[in-house]
Amino acid sequence: MAILRKLTDDGTAKGHEQFEHADPESGKAVLPAGKAHQFDKMAEQRVEVTEEDSKRICRKTDLHVLSFVSFIYFLQILDKTIIGYAAVFGLKTDANLVGDQYSTIGAMGYYAQLAAQPLAAFLLVKLPVKRTLPTVVFLWGASCCAMGACTNFTGIAASRFFLGWFEAMCVPIFSLITIAWYRRSEQPMRVACWYGTNGLANIIGSPLSYGIGKITGGKLYSYQILFILCGGITVLSGVAGFFIMDNSVAEARFLNEEDRLKGVERLRANNTGIAGDKFKWSQIFELVLEPKTYLFAAITICLNVGANVSSTFGPLLLEDLVGFDAATSTLLNMPYGALQCIVILLAAWLAYQFKNKSGFLIAFIIPVIWGTAILYAVPRSSSNEGALLFGYYSLSFLFAGNPLIISWIMANTAGTSKKTGMMCLYNAASSAGNIIGPYLFTENTAPSYLPGLRATMGIFVALLGLIVLQMLNIIYLNKRKEQQRVRNGKPAKITDYSMSKKYEAQVEDILGVDAFVDATDQELDEFIYLL
Repeated sequence: MAILRKLTDDGTAKGHEQFEHADPESGKAVLPAGKAHQFDKMAEQRVEVTEEDSKRICRKTDLHVLSFVSFIYFLQILDKTIIGYAAVFGLKTDANLVGDQYSTIGAMGYYAQLAAQPLAAFLLVKLPVKRTLPTVVFLWGASCCAMGACTNFTGIAASRFFLGWFEAMCVPIFSLITIAWYRRSEQPMRVACWYGTNGLANIIGSPLSYGIGKITGGKLYSYQILFILCGGITVLSGVAGFFIMDNSVAEARFLNEEDRLKGVERLRANNTGIAGDKFKWSQIFELVLEPKTYLFAAITICLNVGANVSSTFGPLLLEDLVGFDAATSTLLNMPYGALQCIVILLAAWLAYQFKNKSGFLIAFIIPVIWGTAILYAVPRSSSNEGALLFGYYSLSFLFAGNPLIISWIMANTAGTSKKTGMMCLYNAASSAGNIIGPYLFTENTAPSYLPGLRATMGIFVALLGLIVLQMLNIIYLNKRKEQQRVRNGKPAKITDYSMSKKYEAQVEDILGVDAFVDATDQELDEFIYLL
């Protein structure tokens, strides 16, 4: 293993790290095979980038990349959550579902996502984004259409499994796209943009389901029309993706050659490397051995146990618990979706303004706890409809959690294989939480669902404790980084330019040398962990 040296102005070695991607003769950083031809200029020399350049490139990236990613994520959420609306408009009766079969169908996609994560982590490193994303979009759309062709538990459950299997790459690949195209300070708002379509899916899904639910007398049940329509739109979008997506900033067709160089340069301060195509088991072993990994996984599980309550059971809770009829329950989910959009964007804006994610994650969980407490404690009666509806709408604050966690994980992980593995672990933990969620709200506890609400409330309280533990862990990791920099002849305290609101170039010659090397956050002494 070669030594990667950083030289001061007088030519003397000033600190060193061991990386497997250093040239054995020159000691200079080299990039992963297959990617070096795109990034060699950025690794060997620095390109001048102004604040105006950075803004222009960011705007173009938003227009061409973020808009498409957001639309695809909207379709993914819509395809996944329409089962809740289908249940209100007769899915259980039309498909002859009995007992906990509806809960099993709700969890089936997450079983598939959980099982698919190891393969997804490997493929996301080895395969190009511009081919992988459109392919899985096409296949999960086809699976959604297949659900519309089924009229019994077995067929719907099997189709739902394949829907989840092909969606397994969704959150990891969108997270990796965000990391690859944006500065760390820009990432929370971009995650919020695509994740915020959770709310948009509710706003659009509610009247769509309401209208289709009014269709009677045809050969197809209402739920079949709903699944086929949404799945068909997704299939067409997958085909369009083959002509829209680019792999990285260095290959962006919407940027000219000069802007492609500047687009990569402005990401230097991220210190999270570039997209390599070599799967490195050493990075996975490092991931497995870190306490940070398991704290993020536990936080994700707890959060998504509760998130499943509204996505799968939201319309049913309004119908059974609050007491509204099917049509009213569906339409009342529209303001709930609007609240989701608002809290997601608000949380991301606060995280951007104050450069802190963990504190606001705690702040947005507190309304969820009181909302769950209201649903648990307030008696079910027509006189309490307002209070119960307020409690249910308070659950929308929960949707600020996942984008904050995703951006928190992304900002604290470096190395292609490690980032991919961590985001797939996030998705696996999210799936585990969504698997647990439906079984807390079983058919024999309807319409009060008191045991499920009580368990969910306890899980949210535990979530607050886990977030505090991770905050303390990150403070400790930054102390270790300071010691690592001192050992390598660098100042203990360095400026994190990646978190500045305006673009600032790194002025210290000794810093930023390894920015585009496929190394982990543990290996990179200039890496700064974020709260």
